[in-house]
Amino acid sequence: MRTTWSLVVPLKPLALAKSRLSGAVPAAARPGLVLAFAQDTVVAALNCGAVRDVAVVTDDPEAGSRLAALGALIVPDEPGAGLDAALAHGARTIRRSRPGAPVATLNADLPALRSVELFRVLTEAARFPRSFLPDAAGVGTTMLAASEGVELRPAFGGASRRRHRASGAVELRPGDVDSVRRDVDTAADLEAALHLGVGPFTRSRLPLPLG
Repeated sequence: MRTTWSLVVPLKPLALAKSRLSGAVPAAARPGLVLAFAQDTVVAALNCGAVRDVAVVTDDPEAGSRLAALGALIVPDEPGAGLDAALAHGARTIRRSRPGAPVATLNADLPALRSVELFRVLTEAARFPRSFLPDAAGVGTTMLAASEGVELRPAFGGASRRRHRASGAVELRPGDVDSVRRDVDTAADLEAALHLGVGPFTRSRLPLPLG
């Protein structure tokens, strides 16, 4: 039987997110672009056949309203103690209603995400107790998965690829999943995502004067 995953997507308050884009995207445009990234990510995830539901952990009221309208469950960031705490809280929230459910985290900044590529990654993840997908730079992580009854144990930020591997999580190596690895932190990342083809919410925010 095919595993269907609950995804936990973390999202900072829009005004605080993506500060590394500040030199490339005007300050007034950045919150809307960050929200568009998250909207495209959530829509693609919900359209993936391996995904049961998506929980977005955020305290941003506008983002929560817009993403709930797309079908996401909104979970307040009650710990307020950083990314790993938010992800663990999201996983616990899901498992209160679905004990032992397979849970995976997914970055909110994947505007080129393809449902079919996410399906490929999650199908491979179902083979292991814990696994992760490195980002396009090969330093960070865009997805961490914990199968039924397994603790998530997130270790995000900076060189998270190394930390997740050291924690015993299996590094996934599915072919042709660039859209799942292409998170956006810098102007160069955004250019690469545009080359892959971003979703409709991000497209609606373009063109932007990238510096």
